[in-house]
Amino acid sequence: MFEISNERFEALASEALDSLPAELAVHIENLVVVVDDEAKGRSLFGLYEGIPLTKRDPMSYSAVLPDRITLYQTTICRYCSSEAEVIAQIRKTVIHEVAHHFGISDPRLHELGWA
Repeated sequence: MFEISNERFEALASEALDSLPAELAVHIENLVVVVDDEAKGRSLFGLYEGIPLTKRDPMSYSAVLPDRITLYQTTICRYCSSEAEVIAQIRKTVIHEVAHHFGISDPRLHELGWA
C-alpha cells in the first residue's frame, strides 16, 4: 500500500483529467469528479454515476445534477506500491470512467484494454 495525502491525490486526479486529449475533453458535459475513501461494500477504483452523453435527449435532459465520477483513494492506494503506480492507476481509472460518460460499455473497455 502506498500512502499519499488527500491534497496530492486530488492534484493527481486533476492532472489526469487535464491530460485527456483536448478534442475529447471539449465534449465532456455536466460532469464533476470527486474523491472518496472507498466504495461501500465494493472494491472499486472509480465509479461513474449519471446519464451518458449517448442517452441524453435535449427534450428530457435539463435541470439535472451533474454526472459524477468518484475516485476511491484508499482502494487505489491499497493496490499501488509507489507514487508512479498511483499516477498510472488514477489515469487509467479516469479514462475508464470518462469513457462511461461518453457511453462506452465495460465490455468495449475490456476490448480496448481500459478495464
